[in-house]
Amino acid sequence: MSSRPSSRFVDAAVLAVAVAEGVLTTVAENDPYGLVTIAIAVLALLVRERWPLPAFLATLPAVLFPGTIVPAIVALYVVSSRYRDWWLLAGCGLLAAACFVFPTTDFAPSIWDSYTLLGVIYFTMTALAPILLGQFLQSQRELALRLEEVKQAREHERRLDAEAILARERNQLAREMHDVVSHQVSLIAVQATALMVSTTDPDAKQAAGNVRQLSVNTLDELRHMVNLLRASGTPATELTPQPTLTDLERLIGNSAIDAQLVGAAPEGLEPPVQRAIYRTIQEALTNVRKHAPGASATIEISQDDTDLTVTVTNTRPTRPNLALPSAQHGLVGLQERAALLGGKLHTGPMPDGGFQLRLRLPISTVGTAHG
Repeated sequence: MSSRPSSRFVDAAVLAVAVAEGVLTTVAENDPYGLVTIAIAVLALLVRERWPLPAFLATLPAVLFPGTIVPAIVALYVVSSRYRDWWLLAGCGLLAAACFVFPTTDFAPSIWDSYTLLGVIYFTMTALAPILLGQFLQSQRELALRLEEVKQAREHERRLDAEAILARERNQLAREMHDVVSHQVSLIAVQATALMVSTTDPDAKQAAGNVRQLSVNTLDELRHMVNLLRASGTPATELTPQPTLTDLERLIGNSAIDAQLVGAAPEGLEPPVQRAIYRTIQEALTNVRKHAPGASATIEISQDDTDLTVTVTNTRPTRPNLALPSAQHGLVGLQERAALLGGKLHTGPMPDGGFQLRLRLPISTVGTAHG
């Protein structure tokens, strides 16, 4: 909103300077008829943005008679800011320079001197200045547009990347939830079958049969859903066994980080809980390797009356950080895992310059994992 008043102020100032120059030139030449060409030049400036080339040509008579150059310079600048054709700009520049030189120079070969040559050079530079300025500002505008396009493209790429990562993580979570749900539903089906065999009550036998049939249908639907999810992945990674806490030692040993494991998780944790702990430690060690070169890490697994807590704390980096790009998509996936298990994920810097990642899972959730 502020650019429009500023533009109007510039337009008014340009017109005022052009009119003042024309009036002073007319008075100096003592020729009131020059006001006609000056009026045409000033009117041409009013439409210079819409018709830059005709407006420039309309200002040239005022240059020749009575010698007003401001309108021509302004119009030439507008032409240069709109066109990239150097032949056109060179022609306009030469035409303007010739008009600037003509009223002040006697072209008789016998009287050419250094002052005449200096005048030609001066007016040629006067015509060249608005052309260069217009081209510079046009290049600046084009560069600003290109930078905006690059920014939008990068933002679009970042959104696509985030969506792809979140979709992959959610597919992984869906497959893991399938393992959990199918295990529980299978137990329900087995219990229902046992009830059908052991009971003599017809109503109980029918109810157990219905429960068994519903369990079987649920398992079929779950398998069909997971097959669809796996179809979009790569067979080499989608069908590999999921990690458990028994793989922690190998994960820490292969992390290329001076890491120490303190404490141990309770035995008998269900696979979803084990995977959540494993992925949390894996992501934390990856972040240490990327963003804190040379740092050491401590992995602590503890349990109290309410929570099972996994804490990964690293020291400050001892080598220069390479500032690798990170959109924190891995942390978003860990937060989703924690939320599915009723837990929370906390991250933040430490006073000594290090960083800490902490996963809290409620004992109630961990306890129900035992079935």
